[in-house]
Amino acid sequence: MSHESNELWRPSADLTTLQVRAQLLRQIREFFHQRHVWEVETPILTRHGVSDSHLNSFTTIYHEPGERHGQVRYLHTSPEYAMKRLLAAGSDSIYQLARVFRNEERGLWHSPEFTLLEWYRIGFDHHQLIDEVAALVQQLLQPALGTLAVERITYAELFQQYLGIDPHRDEPTALRDCAVVQGIVPPPGLSLAERDPWLDLLLTHRLQDQLGRAGRMSFLYDYPATQAALARIRPGDPPVAERFELYVQGIELANGFHELNDPQEQRRRFEQDNQQRRLRGQAMLVLDEDFLSSLAYLPPCSGVALGVDRLLMLAASQQQISQVVSFSFQRA
Repeated sequence: MSHESNELWRPSADLTTLQVRAQLLRQIREFFHQRHVWEVETPILTRHGVSDSHLNSFTTIYHEPGERHGQVRYLHTSPEYAMKRLLAAGSDSIYQLARVFRNEERGLWHSPEFTLLEWYRIGFDHHQLIDEVAALVQQLLQPALGTLAVERITYAELFQQYLGIDPHRDEPTALRDCAVVQGIVPPPGLSLAERDPWLDLLLTHRLQDQLGRAGRMSFLYDYPATQAALARIRPGDPPVAERFELYVQGIELANGFHELNDPQEQRRRFEQDNQQRRLRGQAMLVLDEDFLSSLAYLPPCSGVALGVDRLLMLAASQQQISQVVSFSFQRA
């Protein structure tokens, strides 16, 4: 390629969109300043990877001066663990605008490197945090989308309304049959031993697109207890994870939890994650003992992670993530 024809040096976003991005970041900081929530920074390069089998970390090798055999370090997929350690150490409510990294993720709405807004509110349950997320998103998207009605719908209500199934009780075979009726072709080897893979398939292929339509932002909450991740489980029949996700125009923008602060239960979940990794042929990871120790001191709180680039796509009426970052993954 001649120097004259090489245009890859140019930004992937137009300058007007980058100005919108700068304004959006300023508005986010002002929103939290008005609510007396601290902005913090935590390390991007960490000693422990995330155990979630659906996430893949980038790794690198650090060498001490003169050291022949280096030490593995991970680019964080989220600042969650470090932020919770700050909360456990006695910080006030905190937020962070973090650059995060996830391997094997690229597409119209995905990038291996992206900006995540994560915040934690001491004393909030997940419903109070939903109120705050709605207030922030309303403010940021109002110029582009107008005033959005706030819809709250439970995981069970969503599946029952659109598919006529009970996601908490129906057997995997019934979920498979529903997928067949819906014309969904499952990936090879999808197990009939558990519900969650089939529920994820139905949610992403049929239900997600129904959410956040007709001038609404939709909060999906009360997930199956098996999908709790780092959230508390509320006892009941059935027990549910105190977790929510936000969707606008069928796009997932945020994932929040009423945070678990039980070190023993979190250890059990991490060990279960590692078993899933083993079954999938992924590397099993050393548990983050510092994080687990900190949970004994974590105050009652709720936290949420929100994808800034996806939010900006909606605010700037763009169709892919490369159009809202200065240089896309291919041009970096």
